Amino acid sequence: MAIGAFEELQTGELGPATLDLLRRLVHQVRRASGFPPPEGYTVWGDDAAYDVIHAMLSQKGGQRFVTICFAQAADEASLERLFRTSIKNFLIDEAKMTPRGKLRRRIARLMSEDTAYRKSSGSPPRWALADHAEGAVWQGDLDDLIAQAAQVTGIGITRWNHSGPTPRQTVHALKTILSCVLQYAQGAVREEDLAKVLEARFELLAPARFTALYADEGTVAELFDQHAATTAPDPTGVDGAAEDIWQRLSPNERLLLPYLDEDAHHAAQLLEIRQGHAAVVLANLKTMLRTALSADSDPQAVMAALLRRCGGAPS
Repeated sequence: MAIGAFEELQTGELGPATLDLLRRLVHQVRRASGFPPPEGYTVWGDDAAYDVIHAMLSQKGGQRFVTICFAQAADEASLERLFRTSIKNFLIDEAKMTPRGKLRRRIARLMSEDTAYRKSSGSPPRWALADHAEGAVWQGDLDDLIAQAAQVTGIGITRWNHSGPTPRQTVHALKTILSCVLQYAQGAVREEDLAKVLEARFELLAPARFTALYADEGTVAELFDQHAATTAPDPTGVDGAAEDIWQRLSPNERLLLPYLDEDAHHAAQLLEIRQGHAAVVLANLKTMLRTALSADSDPQAVMAALLRRCGGAPS
């Protein structure tokens, strides 16, 4: 009969039973509280959970938290409760150090200072509009909230300070999106999800890393090849038109530009974001390009000039 972690630790050894219990508790805590996966992971899995355990065991003091929990425990059940609390506290501290954690604290402070918003009791932290029914909770898909935020036009963030007071125009932009999303949700939304929505809408955090993808039909790649050698100034104003469009593109849209022939799945891999969000970014980019290029007498030349600004293309 397999022994439990409490019995195993009585021998003075941190063995497989204890590690397996810690793994299961990491998953329990992250599911209950919505913690993001550790750095280097885009989704939770056992490898990510073991990385959390390794980080906890590698802290100053080594296995001290295990020893303290075991010393305070009376049996397997109490050991689990103590481990669970230690894991949650560790993940809270880690989350506060991430860019999204800082964004969460900022929007939580802004909403707490405004009577238009109400924080729901319990964990994980959720926010609703003050006039929404008590107890109403959003249980839909995060991608729907991201898509709803993407439809709000006429606002943007030109100043984003990483410390100190948030600029007034930035506060207005953030609250406009928060109010729109919460009105759509008609209930409380997790603070973590609200941060993800704002991150997606304004691209507040670090830009996605560049990863090469390849177009199935090669339409964009062929267009790039046809014009890649063209470097001389164009008296027709093609470069000026391309520069005007380029300046209107977000960092994610610029990354997607050479991959318009790809689908949302590939776009999500490129941008390292959820597929629903990637579909919105891709659709918005195509709509903007259709409008911008339709007014130009030589849209192919303008498109080629845009692609040259990307510094590469599908091959």
